[in-house]
Amino acid sequence: MPTIFSKIVAGEIPCHKIAETDKYLAFLDVFPCAKGHTLVIPKQEIDYIFDMEDDEYAGLMAFAKQIEPAIRKAIPCKRIGVAVIGLEVPHAHVHLIPLNSMADMNFNSKLKLSQEELAEIAEKIKANL
Repeated sequence: MPTIFSKIVAGEIPCHKIAETDKYLAFLDVFPCAKGHTLVIPKQEIDYIFDMEDDEYAGLMAFAKQIEPAIRKAIPCKRIGVAVIGLEVPHAHVHLIPLNSMADMNFNSKLKLSQEELAEIAEKIKANL
């Protein structure tokens, strides 16, 4: 059964896309821990990140590394935190989260942003790619 991320990749569910290659996709988390919280996924549906082939894993992390500076420029923060949880959606993904404190990476406290706010954030990040 396709995951929500596979449906996003297929265009069946809209997203606030940041960047895309033939293998990877970065888009805003609609339930962010902080403004600019971006998800980076392989387009291929792989449940567990450590089940990825080495070259796929390295490619995912390299793609995330390319997105990080654009988030940092668009969203004032001290650092971009990186998290791999792997429990909420059975599709490998990396969280890139703007941080000013450790509390900004609280997965139990999500922001409620409008579609307009998310679109504005996505445009700011894309403008810095």
